[in-house]
Amino acid sequence: MLESAQAGLSWNTILRKRENYRKAFAGFDAGAVASFGPADVERLMGDSGIVRNRRKIESAIKNAGLFLELAARRGSFSEWLWDFVDGRPVQNEWRDLSELPASTPLSDKIAKEMKALGFGFMGTVIVYSHLQATGLVNDHLTSCFRYPEVKAMGEAVFAENRSKENLSAAKASGSIGGNVAKRRKKA
Repeated sequence: MLESAQAGLSWNTILRKRENYRKAFAGFDAGAVASFGPADVERLMGDSGIVRNRRKIESAIKNAGLFLELAARRGSFSEWLWDFVDGRPVQNEWRDLSELPASTPLSDKIAKEMKALGFGFMGTVIVYSHLQATGLVNDHLTSCFRYPEVKAMGEAVFAENRSKENLSAAKASGSIGGNVAKRRKKA
């Protein structure tokens, strides 16, 4: 939500208003925000603690509903997002800050799909920022003391994602769990 509010503004502006956003948008509870109606939009338009842009406010409410719909269809929003990288974080090897992109073909693809799903204020730069913040992309410089640690965490996440996929595939094929159910029926 904060990434969308930031569109066209400085991060400092939004970060200074973060707690106001948290209060105004029900602690960032997607279910609560998705249920906001016209009276809530007007309340938010009068809240000097947030950016009072009607399109951004209405988009935040709509996005909350779309987020919940997508999560319900795909198991979670996180699962949907991780599918774009096949469960493995992108490990960039930047040596200089000048190499860091504002967006990539990956963020272009995700932003395009989000737009097709109806999300607003979710352009490629905002999406790329989210990918960095959530660990789907490691953009630490190779000289950064955190680079090896973050890279190792990324590999651990990939291994965990693969284990979950293998378990799900085994359950779906009946090689795990299904046989237990069959044995119970026979007993």
